[in-house]
Amino acid sequence: MLLSSKMKEIIAYLKDLSLHNNREWFVANKQRYVEAQARFNVIVDKVIMGISQFDPSVANLTAKDCTYRIYRDVRFSKDKSPYKTHMGAYICPGGKKSGFSGYYFHVGIGGEGYPAAHMLAAGDYICDSKVLKILREDICYGDGDFDSILKNKVAPEFWLDESSALKKVPAGFPADSPYAQYLKLRVFCLCYEPDTDFMTAPDMPERTAELFKTTYPFLQYINRAIEYVKSEQ
Repeated sequence: MLLSSKMKEIIAYLKDLSLHNNREWFVANKQRYVEAQARFNVIVDKVIMGISQFDPSVANLTAKDCTYRIYRDVRFSKDKSPYKTHMGAYICPGGKKSGFSGYYFHVGIGGEGYPAAHMLAAGDYICDSKVLKILREDICYGDGDFDSILKNKVAPEFWLDESSALKKVPAGFPADSPYAQYLKLRVFCLCYEPDTDFMTAPDMPERTAELFKTTYPFLQYINRAIEYVKSEQ
């Protein structure tokens, strides 16, 4: 099956799952899920291969190290639907549980708190307070290195997620800093919301890897701070 057909089959399954998000339907259609997950894993492995050409730290990973279970954690959610309606992968040094920043992409149908059906992202959504402090120090006193990365390296398709930014520059940093916008960040993440034509294109893994290549300096910047904190523990 061609890669574009694989992705279309995945999306078709996720659409049907969203219409019948209950255990009875899921169990009755378990084989469709198994096939959809296997197809997605093939795509993930191709994306990993592409990324490893410029970021060798992920070269030893497989889809199993990067993908997530389809079962939702509904303990603290008003939405008690038991299954996710997207399939995602987080590709970072050491795998998805390592604590390092990485490359994320998912295919889906929208909803579940996500702004779009499909997403490419690079960075970290759960920054440790110690990591945040180091990043802010690096940005504030780094002679514009971080600003230059964002403006000169990252592909224009990506935007910086400032949705959870602080209203004021945190204590201990100059409020009039030329990089105040970045000092207010609580997460360091770049996002892109591709359309379905992008996600179902035959060369989707290659195009995805090329876009992620432009975020590599951004991730190196963040992972340097994470590595430092880990070495101090």
